[in-house]
Amino acid sequence: MRILLVEDDAVLRDVMLRSLGDAGHRVDIAATMDEARHWWRVQAYDSVLLDLNLPVSRHERSGLGNGLSVLREARARGDRTPVLVLTARDRTEERIAGLDAGADDYLGKPFDLAEVEARLRALVRRVHGTDDRVEQGLLALDRKARRFFLQGQAWDLPAREFEVLWELMTPPGRVVSKRVLSEKLSEADGALGDNALEAFISRLRKKLAGSGASIRTLRGLGYVLEEDAP
Repeated sequence: MRILLVEDDAVLRDVMLRSLGDAGHRVDIAATMDEARHWWRVQAYDSVLLDLNLPVSRHERSGLGNGLSVLREARARGDRTPVLVLTARDRTEERIAGLDAGADDYLGKPFDLAEVEARLRALVRRVHGTDDRVEQGLLALDRKARRFFLQGQAWDLPAREFEVLWELMTPPGRVVSKRVLSEKLSEADGALGDNALEAFISRLRKKLAGSGASIRTLRGLGYVLEEDAP
């Protein structure tokens, strides 16, 4: 899962970054409202973790801004990325304001990191309409464990190949465009080119041989993972 973490507390941000990274997620971080606006516009995410009290940049007034304004802007432009709001605020009216602004869930600080991951999984599952376990051919994806299994055996993949297959199986049968895959796999400092993406797809196709599933290219549309005909 590719996640945007919007949090100004450096200590908490580093702890969450390590935890989410250890769980296999790719995480971009934003510490100010300007950074959050920027990354949310230029990068596609599976989910956003959003703090409410954010410092503004030196180009704006000093003090704290409200993260909900960033959320409202995203929703106004039609962005439906699942958002989990993280905040020390626990008043009912502020929770209502967050949900009305377009948040999908709300978690007060302090919180358990395991609960953050569980809530993110639930939000993404709700959006994609998938179960915790999906299968295609002899290949299975356990979303909760974030592991692939081939004929019941855990299947280890390099991080980027893992992300490609993850996208193609959430849910299976979904056509994924080259643009979406490139955005999900790009590093923060540079875009992933078509040749590099084709290389990932080619390696995966070879590894999928004998799995009962294969990646098909749909010209002008992207890629789809399909179960092989008997």
